[in-house]
Amino acid sequence: EEKVNEKKADTKATKTLQIGDQAPEFAIKDSNGKLIKLADLTKKGPVLVRLTCGCSGCDKELAYFQTLHEAYKGKGLTSLAIFREPDKKVEAYVKQKNLQMLYAVDTKGESWKVFATKSMPSNFLIEKGGKVRSIATGCDPSGLLANNVSKFVAELLETEKVDVQKQTNAEKTAAAKTTPAKKVEKKDDSK
Repeated sequence: EEKVNEKKADTKATKTLQIGDQAPEFAIKDSNGKLIKLADLTKKGPVLVRLTCGCSGCDKELAYFQTLHEAYKGKGLTSLAIFREPDKKVEAYVKQKNLQMLYAVDTKGESWKVFATKSMPSNFLIEKGGKVRSIATGCDPSGLLANNVSKFVAELLETEKVDVQKQTNAEKTAAAKTTPAKKVEKKDDSK
């Protein structure tokens, strides 16, 4: 009977994180074992925490968040992607995608508990100083969600907004045009 009451108390204690709240105390080790502390990152500037996986939807959406990261990193944004898959899978995925942001692995999903979300993916934009500025959840392979986050990042950094949706789509189109078509060779069996 006591265990049931403890569980109820724990459930009530878990508060949904909302815009304007102070970000939770959070630390995670990166793939090299180095401890990343959210509080240290937010002392320097805004931080985008992306709780994600490598499913096809998150995979398609990643390109937009990579563009967002590249567009604002020189202006003070730090991006941190936290993956739910096993280390080895993430390591290969990061190399394949040429991921240029901080990343960590959380196979147990503790990060989702700390940020009080069950959504995959979840994106938390945290201001310098630690206040939550924007929360964007759910998968959007079209890039619209990343583009909305870009607006908030630009406001925080007091810079011009980058249309990450348009930029990423243009890059994808250019890459498709420069990628040579695979030749299909037929074997000549008449000889």
